[in-house]
Amino acid sequence: MKLIIREARIIDSKSPFHNKIVDVKIKEGTIEKIGTNLPKESGFEEIKLENLHISEGWFDSSVSLGEPGFEDRETIPNGLNVAAKSGFTAIALQPNTYPIIDNQSQINFVRNKAMGFATELFPIGAFTKESEGKDMAELFDMKNAGAVAFGDYNKNTDNANLLKIGLQYVQDFDGLLLAFCQDTTINGNGVANEGVVSTRLGLKGIPNLAEELQLSRNLFLLEYTGGKMHIPTISTAKSVELIKNAKAKGLNVTCSVAVHNLFLTDEKLDGFDTRYKVSPPLRTEADRKALLEGILDNTIDMITSDHNPIDIEHKKMEFDGAKNGTIGLETAFGALTSVLPLEKVIEKLTAGKSRFSVEIASIKEGLKANITLFNPNGNWTFNKENILSKSKNSAFIGIELKGKVYGIYSQGKLVLA
Repeated sequence: MKLIIREARIIDSKSPFHNKIVDVKIKEGTIEKIGTNLPKESGFEEIKLENLHISEGWFDSSVSLGEPGFEDRETIPNGLNVAAKSGFTAIALQPNTYPIIDNQSQINFVRNKAMGFATELFPIGAFTKESEGKDMAELFDMKNAGAVAFGDYNKNTDNANLLKIGLQYVQDFDGLLLAFCQDTTINGNGVANEGVVSTRLGLKGIPNLAEELQLSRNLFLLEYTGGKMHIPTISTAKSVELIKNAKAKGLNVTCSVAVHNLFLTDEKLDGFDTRYKVSPPLRTEADRKALLEGILDNTIDMITSDHNPIDIEHKKMEFDGAKNGTIGLETAFGALTSVLPLEKVIEKLTAGKSRFSVEIASIKEGLKANITLFNPNGNWTFNKENILSKSKNSAFIGIELKGKVYGIYSQGKLVLA
């Protein structure tokens, strides 16, 4: 399509038009011209929106969609539509489907299912067969089929030697390993952050130590083997410190944090509402502030929604038995702009691209148009009717957010919310 975006403020530190209000002319998926008062042209659609800001398209490094196997939770087509209307031009798909995405044919299935959409899907292959933590999956074959990384979603690799061998093996083809950190023996049957709140409510606790001990082990393994490691969704102050020290040593490690861990704390658990049951758990205010500080000083590389749709049968039940997870695509931007400066939000929603082999597309003339459109101002309350996902397990229902996403332009397609 041919499109002119009118009077948009560009938020893109890599663009010569950063923080300037301009018109952007797009033809056949490429940015043809950027300037002020561009002339109208026949055949060009025009959009002009209130307080319009645009940036390079956002990327989410951890999204679960369910399909194949759990289509009642979410399908790939609807999930990609939700992502587009939430501002994401690319997502990394977690392998926690049924069957698990642990081989070449499963990678091909989800990639084929995602063809033709504005939001691109980049599959993460399981590190171990059926994500059981016993035998390494067919990593090289999955890499050739299009997998951008390997990891068992929200599952710790208990076998240290298996992770060591994996880190050595993927270096042959520049692979990226994801290492979720939660010691299963310390975690035990815990369902919430171990602390004052869990004690008061009588909930079995998951101490910070469960994450930090495993993170320390995984960083030691990385130091021994070399290679590339990504630590998804850290949640404690000590974890931030451990990552900072590892980077100072020169280790090739990145990490992410989930939006809900930057915005919510375990105080939300007072009503035993299972929408707040997530993994890793919501921590204390001190941990939340340390995570925000880790974002500001760039110890934490990227922010993810950690979008995880759960069907009502596995969520609306007693707290101990409910599955972990919250949807988060729809609320990611509004929550982040409430707690972080706008430019830092955009930086952390795009920084993961280089780590996950996703094309970086700055807003410059002659480059591919990959753009998110949004208004960073205005407070509003997120309600159930604002949910676009099939599952409704949002931890942000009833919470005031700031700013709204208008949509995206990507893959030659305009999708508006």
